[in-house]
Amino acid sequence: MIVVTGAAGFIGSAFVEKLNREGFNDIILVDDFSKTEKLPNYQHKKYSALVERTQFLDWLDKNQKLVQFVVHLGARTDTTEFNKAIFDELNLHYSQQIWTKCARFGIPLLYASSAATYGMGEHGYADKDELIEQLKPLNPYGDSKNDFDKWALKQEKKPYFWAGFKFFNVYGPNEYHKKRMASVVFHTYNQIKETGKMKLFRSHRPDFEDGKQMRDFVYVKDVVEVLYWFMHHRKNCGIYNLGSGKARSFLDLAENTFRALGLEPTIEYVDTPLDIRDKYQYFTEADIHKLRSVGYQKAFYSLEAGVLDYVQNFLSQNKVY
Repeated sequence: MIVVTGAAGFIGSAFVEKLNREGFNDIILVDDFSKTEKLPNYQHKKYSALVERTQFLDWLDKNQKLVQFVVHLGARTDTTEFNKAIFDELNLHYSQQIWTKCARFGIPLLYASSAATYGMGEHGYADKDELIEQLKPLNPYGDSKNDFDKWALKQEKKPYFWAGFKFFNVYGPNEYHKKRMASVVFHTYNQIKETGKMKLFRSHRPDFEDGKQMRDFVYVKDVVEVLYWFMHHRKNCGIYNLGSGKARSFLDLAENTFRALGLEPTIEYVDTPLDIRDKYQYFTEADIHKLRSVGYQKAFYSLEAGVLDYVQNFLSQNKVY
């Protein structure tokens, strides 16, 4: 039996699909299932039970002998939310309780961290344990993820196997419910359909041209491949970057979305909203040497291939993965 938290969400539901495709159907889906907009992400998946997030810790106490693995992907991921108490409850304390129970019950654990922990990238993007204490995230979401990473590394009692993953800018199917927090590919596709053009944030720094702000965009199908590999690898505990390893510009991303639709790009620039302007990352790029060093050798989707697959096989057909 495999437990996936956040199983109705974007990455969680994509991971459940990966498990189903590999023949794993005895899966416990954990989430807030009152959010009906997430229903398409899991209604056709194969699983054993749905467990409400608020009931999961009690459920685990009663069923721990049946659980072979916990993949903890559930979190509050809104980078524009600045109520620290929300993140402390949902991202930090809840994750600490799951970790503690996995350590006590002898259950291996994978969990989601975030590239938001790197802040402005003052210390680079290497996933070295000694750098984690120095990181300065730009918002409470990033703080909550970094606080948990720091806490996990200090624990004497750990699950016998565990790994955390700093997800970079993940895009792909099953993010229909994410609204403002959905990927730029998703927003570009919808803006093209509605207006025939795409609006990107103007640069507010002299060292970056408009649209040339760069992120490490990683396709969700690659993310779930890495998680699945670690679920079987069960060695080399630690915290890993999970990105493509290559930064690309938002302009590249938008132009590839137009091309996937067979259209010439039409881009306009708008000011970055004031509420996020001073918290805005202009560059991220995952250093994935550590991931490669422990044996993960699969190639990642190029931006061109990932956007093409997402647009033509999912967005254009309104399909989930």
